Amino acid sequence: MEGKIVHQGKSKKGTEITIRYPESIDVELMTDYINTLSDERTFITYQGEHETIDSETKYLTGQIEKIRNKRAVQLLVFANNNLIGISNIELGTRTGRHVGLLGISVAKNFRGEGIGQILIDYVIREAEKKLSGLEIIVLGVFSGNTQSFNWYKKLGFIEEGRLPNGVKLENGYQDHIYMYRPVK
Repeated sequence: MEGKIVHQGKSKKGTEITIRYPESIDVELMTDYINTLSDERTFITYQGEHETIDSETKYLTGQIEKIRNKRAVQLLVFANNNLIGISNIELGTRTGRHVGLLGISVAKNFRGEGIGQILIDYVIREAEKKLSGLEIIVLGVFSGNTQSFNWYKKLGFIEEGRLPNGVKLENGYQDHIYMYRPVK
């Protein structure tokens, strides 16, 4: 699976993109990507913290192992050899082994091009094919991220609960919204 390409095409704005599974050589690109995203302090759990090459190597090694063991799907999006998006679905364990947790992000300069839509379509499709026993996909979204919340609703995700003040940011609190979508 390492490095397997699942899609090559163009975004709505004509950006050439390649979507593929990660490989161990991606560690530096992934470290730079998450640290840049973290510095934005937007709608992700990272709020300025930085990963090191060592911590990202450990993470990536674990992800590749989970992919091999059919416990996760992770896809990276590249434009001109630059990492511009990441999405994954990871199965839970034990009594939650039928539930896949979804995460997705797209680099700031590439948002609004439809890349997230292409990426989420492929990560869900891959998860449905590769993750035996996947029945439900879940995600969390910050209440202040109304654009993503509405997008997830259009994709068939249903709000199933809110944790009031479940997200603590430098400038205050937001509710943490939990959403799910049964696998078709």
